[in-house]
Amino acid sequence: MKSTNNKEMTLESGMGAILNADKKGVTFRVWAPNAEAVSVVGDFNEWNVEENSLEQEENGYWACVVAKAKERDEYKFNITYQGNSFLRNDPYAREMTNSNGNSIICDLNFDWKCTDFKMPDWNKLVVYELHIGTFFRGDHKDSVGTFYDAIKRLPYLKALGINCIEVLPITEFAGDISWGYNPAAPFAVETDYGGPEGFAKFIDETHLLGIAVINDVVYNHFGPSDLDLWQFDGWSENDKGGIYFYNDYKSDTPWGDTRPDYGRVEVRRYIRDNAMMWLEAYKCDGLRWDATSYIRDEEGGIGYEKKEIAEGTLLMQEINAEVHEKFPSKILIAEDLKGDHNVTSKYGDKALHFDSQWDGEFVHPVKRVLTAVDDESRDLNEIKNALLNLYNEDAFQRTIFTESHDEVANGKARIPEEIQPGEADSKFAKKRSILGAVLTLTAPGIPMIFQGQEFLEDEYFIDDEELDWSRFSQFKGITKLYRDLIKFRSNPEEFETYGLTGHGIDIIHCNHESKILAYTRTHKDLKDKPTLVVLNFSSKVYENYKIGSPNSENFKTVFNSTWQGYDSKDFDTVDPNLSILKNENYDNSEHTFSFSIDGYGAIIFTVDKQ
Repeated sequence: MKSTNNKEMTLESGMGAILNADKKGVTFRVWAPNAEAVSVVGDFNEWNVEENSLEQEENGYWACVVAKAKERDEYKFNITYQGNSFLRNDPYAREMTNSNGNSIICDLNFDWKCTDFKMPDWNKLVVYELHIGTFFRGDHKDSVGTFYDAIKRLPYLKALGINCIEVLPITEFAGDISWGYNPAAPFAVETDYGGPEGFAKFIDETHLLGIAVINDVVYNHFGPSDLDLWQFDGWSENDKGGIYFYNDYKSDTPWGDTRPDYGRVEVRRYIRDNAMMWLEAYKCDGLRWDATSYIRDEEGGIGYEKKEIAEGTLLMQEINAEVHEKFPSKILIAEDLKGDHNVTSKYGDKALHFDSQWDGEFVHPVKRVLTAVDDESRDLNEIKNALLNLYNEDAFQRTIFTESHDEVANGKARIPEEIQPGEADSKFAKKRSILGAVLTLTAPGIPMIFQGQEFLEDEYFIDDEELDWSRFSQFKGITKLYRDLIKFRSNPEEFETYGLTGHGIDIIHCNHESKILAYTRTHKDLKDKPTLVVLNFSSKVYENYKIGSPNSENFKTVFNSTWQGYDSKDFDTVDPNLSILKNENYDNSEHTFSFSIDGYGAIIFTVDKQ
């Protein structure tokens, strides 16, 4: 194979297609250790496999400089293995025409308008999980939503009080409709969403509004379809995936035989480079790692026998350590759901060094209590345990929620629908789902809500239907309720709800007969300003209900979940009529706190210093 590469031009460092610093030509580099020959074809050489060959470097890498190549040119690698040649997309392609199309030479140096964004304090984070394809579609309801569509709704999220958005995976996937957990080209941004420029624009606009962005990444498997990584350089064993994948029993995952081979240094580097790209080039404020249990365990930790993947553990340790060193303010969240303290631990051989993890010990018991058919079967001990669960004695090492993309799909519905199937708009469905929202936004942890939860979206999450925004108009009062709860957490100075941003929690009352639960939340620096939360898990209205008071301070009501202003149709405001009965012993306290509360109601009190 002849080559007309310009020998005098200097190879740039990096992988994939790298625009040379002098803007003259492009360096191409690819890992293909079993290839006999590699060339690059594209618009710049009329797709001639003979024109631009790559030369071998160390450890199976190949590279060349093509003077005629320029930004926006399409290209592929032509790989020869055992005498056969075939085309492959660049594993590092930053942009593609589509998942089955061509790689595009792409420069990720964006023109940022926001250059001074500061990540909100983690103890004030309120995360909104959002799927670009279904969140908002503007006037094109029959096609997927884009980053530009989502930008139009950012003022709405700002007004809601959201200060952090977690986007479901936005990497190039097969077709134009998907949740995103089937990455075909891990470095490329989904074309139908708006590609690299669209994602950068979305992040820039969120930052201008003071909102952080967490990107959901999938490293437990790739594909399985439209996957040029599969048998990339021709080599494989056992008819498995070749150099990027395990070629034995370790390849098996619930999503196909596509578990990356974490034992290969080059594969760990590939995943590391991907993680750093989102944080460096796109300025993402954190990463949410999908299904980390399948990175560290062959069966995701669900079998009787734990089958550790030691090199998977090493992968997460290496990347997380580097991120913490370079970007200490960026947050790393694991979806592990095994209640393992090692996931967020910083110490020990098994420590994965994540900052927070999705907490299955919160969502599952809370949902069981909320959806129980009758009041008698609601077990308040489950709520107590959900409130008190911590990882490594750090409240913010857990992310808590009642709805997520997984919890409202795959046979599971939105909370109001689960409570009363077919009657999600009923009074009791509303009230009990709101109890879940109050728990999420007042418990220790980083709270997260799923798109549309704030206006009682009742449909299963599916990737081909837009959120029903008509429900926002129908349930504006409920949205205001969520806005109030969110602002208690994200802006405690306004409401003096400082306790919600601290680690401290004390269950001061738990009556299994009445189904009344009360707890105080405190911040270590503001212990004299506790926040008191009372919840009624029964349909009964209680007047002049008594609990032991946390202190002798006067309290004021800042939130009543059944205030008629939130729902004039189904809510009947019960005046809390709160009072402190000093020198009256109750719940082993020196003082007694008296109040009234509606059925399935929740009240939040703060100290009244006036």
